[in-house]
Amino acid sequence: MSAAPLSPRRRWATVVVALGVALAACGGGGDPSGDAGAGAGSGAGGTGAGSGSAAAGYPVEIQHTYGTTTIGSAPERVVTVGLTDQDAVLALGVVPVGITRWFDTHGNGVGAWAEDLLGDATPELLDGDAVNAEAIAALRPDLVLALYSALTPQEYETLSQIAPVVAQPGEYVDYGIPWDEQTITIGRALGQQDEAEALVADVQSRIAAARDAHPQFAGATAAVASPYQGVVSIFAPQDPRGRLLADLGFAPVEGVEGLAGDQFAAEISEEQIDLLDVDVLVWILNDVDADLAELHRQPVYGGLDVVAQGREVGVSNFEPLGEATSFHSVLSLPFLLDGLVPMLAEAVDGDPATVVQRPAG
Repeated sequence: MSAAPLSPRRRWATVVVALGVALAACGGGGDPSGDAGAGAGSGAGGTGAGSGSAAAGYPVEIQHTYGTTTIGSAPERVVTVGLTDQDAVLALGVVPVGITRWFDTHGNGVGAWAEDLLGDATPELLDGDAVNAEAIAALRPDLVLALYSALTPQEYETLSQIAPVVAQPGEYVDYGIPWDEQTITIGRALGQQDEAEALVADVQSRIAAARDAHPQFAGATAAVASPYQGVVSIFAPQDPRGRLLADLGFAPVEGVEGLAGDQFAAEISEEQIDLLDVDVLVWILNDVDADLAELHRQPVYGGLDVVAQGREVGVSNFEPLGEATSFHSVLSLPFLLDGLVPMLAEAVDGDPATVVQRPAG
């Protein structure tokens, strides 16, 4: 049994490309410091952030782990390197010219929850296993977004020669930016902070409504876990998956944050399997029925109360709900709440006879 690689566990390859050639072919790039203003851009595929009143808010300065990036004018050709950044861009009415692949079961770079906003557009799909600066340069971006990422200093410097880059914030673990901060930061970059804040407020109200409708969640311990190549990992409280459980009222598993350190998940040994014995456990798997059956055959895990009392929730990497469980964006969260919250309620109801029902599809 091996679920898909612990998303977003990515092997960021060192960027070694003929960048000078790529930039020459594309007409040059931004300041290497990342402080250059975004150009106007042109060409098919990009839907810009607008002009007129929106342009009045520029230049915009955005701080991140590698310093401050200045965006001089409304971007028109946006590339998203951050694995979930495209959703906030689409939610604000901008279609990226390039999207990094992650959970791309639909072949268009977005989840089921974002397809209507993508429409007939066909952004370039970038490799999710490495930062390909040459491919990004060929898209002639005037803004590169890498908020939900683990961009390295070298990758940041290389991409900053192409266009202004907004990297991940320094105060969170890599891949740890909260979805609301991600959305508002992208809104600022696109000259639409007010619109972004309205989108965030709407989703926050939905989360609060779900929490208020399920007082049994309050204080119950919960975790999200996934197996990969024989190792089980628990997503830490600073990971978006763990953060949503807290927002719904659940308590984190004691000790996981310390085990995770500066990572978004903690790998646990067989001696630590009892960390999974919580009030409700969400498993991210490939084949839910087969993978749960295999987990249950393991002597230690199979003997835990979380199994005996039916407190597991299984979602598949290859179905929209499973994708949304990892994605956590301003667009995916309403979809996730509709599907996951009823399953959490069934798992935590205290009745071992209750069967947790997975949504169709």
